[in-house]
Amino acid sequence: MTKKIKILRIINRFNIGGPTFNATFLTAFLSDEFETKLIGGVPDEGEKDSLHILEQYGVQPQVISSLQRNPNYKTDRAAYQEIKKIIEDFKPDIVHTHASKAGALGRKAAHACKVPVIVHTFHGHVFHSYFGRLKTLLFKNIERNLAKKSTQIIAISPLQKQELTQVHKICKASKTSVIPLGFDLGKFQENLTSNRERIRKQYRVSNDEVAIAIVGRLAPIKDHDFFLDAIEKLTQSTAKKFKVFIVGDGSEFHNIDARVQYLNSKYGTEIIMTSWVKNIAEFNAGMDLICLSSKNEGTPVSLIEAQATNLPVISTDVGGVRDIVIDGETGFIVEKGNLETYTEKLRLLIEDDELRIKMGTNGYPHVCEKFHYKRLVADMEKLYKQLLEK
Repeated sequence: MTKKIKILRIINRFNIGGPTFNATFLTAFLSDEFETKLIGGVPDEGEKDSLHILEQYGVQPQVISSLQRNPNYKTDRAAYQEIKKIIEDFKPDIVHTHASKAGALGRKAAHACKVPVIVHTFHGHVFHSYFGRLKTLLFKNIERNLAKKSTQIIAISPLQKQELTQVHKICKASKTSVIPLGFDLGKFQENLTSNRERIRKQYRVSNDEVAIAIVGRLAPIKDHDFFLDAIEKLTQSTAKKFKVFIVGDGSEFHNIDARVQYLNSKYGTEIIMTSWVKNIAEFNAGMDLICLSSKNEGTPVSLIEAQATNLPVISTDVGGVRDIVIDGETGFIVEKGNLETYTEKLRLLIEDDELRIKMGTNGYPHVCEKFHYKRLVADMEKLYKQLLEK
């Protein structure tokens, strides 16, 4: 019997987002040549845990309560010691970490335990728009040192590879592979008509109303203020009826909620805060377009899921957005901070039903193979074997 290749996969935290899906599919669907153990931390306050996603695909992770997003000497040290113990017991051939905190503690522990292959995936980065200059420089230096301990770095888009290797000089291009995220996109095409009717009835969206949604953490980096600025301008520039849904939760909830109440009161808009939605495929079916207003992104999952549901998108031009959206065909990409253009594209899509439907129809063929989990798994298996052969 051939010995299986053992992978220890470490994720920051089990919250709703790209890293959780990525780790889940790579745990559930690698071939029988591999044995994978998945460990991860707990969500931040205000974040919904994503363990139901893992359960859906038969993945049973080990949750490490001390592995938390924010730096803390006591909990970080406890998490590091626990990861080292797991490595010593499991004896993996490969440790593969996902996102920053897991990447820092996991790679350090794997290096100390002399694991043969250490891989790290950058799902995003904090090298601009998060912190001030000195703190950003500190994080860059930490990541440069961690890159030296890594066998291979994975970027999730060509643009991210360019940023990591050329702009921020975190690692060498020769040490960096591009492997885009992968998702179970077929479910976004299931029961579209019946789901649309049910969701619109649930949220009282009439046939002549356009449903606009923004999906993601309520955090400063997502810049919901910019999105709400656009909605405020939109109310003054169109007679078309529309309803807005803010999907998610997080540290900015109270600030965003106050702004929403102000806008609803002043303009008679209908902006609804839904918190996290468990079945986003069903929810998306009831929408007409999805927005993103972030200052920084890796590969925005909400835009992939929107296109998989035949919905057009509008996004700021950040991170890997251009790798997943065809500007002018599956949606519009607008320069970060350009409120006039963002609002104008929003107005155009809600007023022009034909354009909105045409762009939406272009979405699924564009994302269905490029971002399917089967492609992700095949790419990763190939890389793992190459690294072990070296």
